[in-house]
Amino acid sequence: MQVYHVVTDRPMQLGQQIIFDENHHSGVYHRVYEKMDIVEEIYANPANYEGKDLEHHTAVALRELALEDIRKEKYPEYPSRMSCLYVSKTLEEADNWGKFFAEIGRPTYHIVKLEVQGSCFIGDATKCFKGTPDKQENLRLAERYWENAEESAEQPPIYEMLVDGCITVVEIVKEINANV
Repeated sequence: MQVYHVVTDRPMQLGQQIIFDENHHSGVYHRVYEKMDIVEEIYANPANYEGKDLEHHTAVALRELALEDIRKEKYPEYPSRMSCLYVSKTLEEADNWGKFFAEIGRPTYHIVKLEVQGSCFIGDATKCFKGTPDKQENLRLAERYWENAEESAEQPPIYEMLVDGCITVVEIVKEINANV
């Protein structure tokens, strides 16, 4: 399949290959596992953390770990959010993400077209949640994300496409070079 990706953090090159699988992880994986000590402490003593604002990356780790637990248990055919690339189905969607990233100050280099040989999941980013000290609630919300049922929501969905496998840059479509 061919998809588009907004390149942040560091530039990509034409012909570059990326592999995401159970042995090749993304930056999300590394950031989550850096928080394992505090995650274990929170789940061992949730009452100590109830009602407190958790540090951003700690809340993300709680969410991503719950999402990974549910994915492995019930949806193993989908890419792991910790071993995938977030892409867009259309150039227009990628362009909108690129503008958003540039506006919030994130280094944003360009939009590339990719050839993907792997699996795909299209979910609703509005169903991502802030992880809490309540592990069962995190798991419930993770199930809601992966089951991907359409809801009559007040907020329209914001689609996020996750891909894994062998990913090749086939074209640099648009230069952005914001905040670099």
